[in-house]
This record gives sequence, C-alpha cells and structure tokens, in this order.
Amino acid sequence: MRSPKEVVREWVRRFNEADVDGLAALYAPDATNHQVVTTPLEGREAIRNMFAIEFGRAKMTCNVENLFADGDWAIMEWVDPLGLRGCGFFRVIEGQIVFQRGYFDQLSFFRQQGIPVPDAYLGD
Repeated sequence: MRSPKEVVREWVRRFNEADVDGLAALYAPDATNHQVVTTPLEGREAIRNMFAIEFGRAKMTCNVENLFADGDWAIMEWVDPLGLRGCGFFRVIEGQIVFQRGYFDQLSFFRQQGIPVPDAYLGD
C-alpha cells in the first residue's frame, strides 16, 4: 500500500502530465475535493470533471517545495513556473485520496493564465 507521501508524489506526476483519468483514479469513489475558491466537490467523477475543465483552459504545473506527512495526511507546499503559490492537504486511506483541500489565489491564477474571470468557477 502506498503511503500518503507516495500517493501525493504520484498525484504531482499525473498532474504535471495533465492526466485527467490518472488523477481521478487516485481518488476514492466518494472522495471530497475542496479547493477553497469554490464549493467542495463530492465523488470521483465530479473531481475528474474539475480536472478536465482546468486542464482544458490552462497549462498548469505543480513544483513541490515541501511535502510532509503525518499519519493519514500529506501536506504539500507548491509553486508553479509563473510564481503562483499554494498548498494542499491530502487525506489518504488505503492508498486512495479520500479528502483534499487546496489553497491558492484564484484571481492571480486567472490573470497569469490570461483567463477572463468567469461568473461561475466551474460553469455551475
């Protein structure tokens, strides 16, 4: 069974390859992904859809600055090539992400990527 740090390292690899299906497979079927800039997403398919939307509108890269683990949790500090910074908290049970919370500045992300600020974040 992969440790939380190993799962997050694999998550970063798949993220940097824009592997939507591979990323989704790392989540438990009933996982929650809560990026604090939007409403929490419930379930693997909703999380997969978020990644499809995001990779469809932006080139994203996650460079790990720090990766820590404590029990079922892995905590990652990251920076992208444009200087955007954030952090993520991942709870991993039996090798699958069951909960993720991420913090980043959404307005800076849109501006750096040249994306107009949408009225609704994921089209809801």
